[in-house]
Amino acid sequence: MNWQVTKSKNIIPKNPTLIEGLPGIGNVGKIAADILVDDLKAVKILEFFSYSLPNSVFVNENNLVELPKIEMFYKKIGQKDFLFLVGDAQPTSEQASYEFSEKVLDIVNEYGCKNLVTLGGIGLAEIPKHPKVFCTGNDKGWIKEFKQLGAHTNIYGIVGPIIGVSGLLLGLGKKRGVKAAALLSETYGHPMYIGLSGAREMLKILMKKYPFKIDLNELNKEIHALEREMTQQISSQPLAKKYLKYKDTNYIG
Repeated sequence: MNWQVTKSKNIIPKNPTLIEGLPGIGNVGKIAADILVDDLKAVKILEFFSYSLPNSVFVNENNLVELPKIEMFYKKIGQKDFLFLVGDAQPTSEQASYEFSEKVLDIVNEYGCKNLVTLGGIGLAEIPKHPKVFCTGNDKGWIKEFKQLGAHTNIYGIVGPIIGVSGLLLGLGKKRGVKAAALLSETYGHPMYIGLSGAREMLKILMKKYPFKIDLNELNKEIHALEREMTQQISSQPLAKKYLKYKDTNYIG
């Protein structure tokens, strides 16, 4: 089964910028993208489905189940159009990741998209007190723009392969003439950790680059509360001590 795309709104974006934030290390990319969608009140225009998504369902706040989904949202700010690619999961196989990334690029190319940003995390062996945001991509000029906003670009040797949609959109986008950059925020690599602080640092850079007005005060409160709770939970588990043996920095999507 190929990817099934369902249109939710009959909106045709004009020369939009695409921002992708699907689940990955610390879910920093997903958190940042979800906050943008919620705070900007973006409108869902497309939904993606395939048998290549995880073979599971999620229980929602109404105690009902939902299939995993990936969605595209739209927001016009001033004269500029933006698209946000968010979802519950990534494709489960390498081939499906390629097929999905090509499908996304097919769609945004029809809209005249010339640049995109993917969001992800760099897993560390310890919780970073002040997460750094790194940037790489397929165009030096595009990367330089984010460097001027505070992103670190000396990334070779720090980050391994960028796996999944966040990486493939960069490589496949280059073949189509789309300038693509990845913002990768440091986060704790523990599977239970939620990378709110890393997501916040990415949002700060995105807010400098684009006219996104996001109130980070509430997020800051959540970060302080959650990090105290997570630190206590993680430190009490045998898995935490075992996990700290793995000191190599890596990126997993």
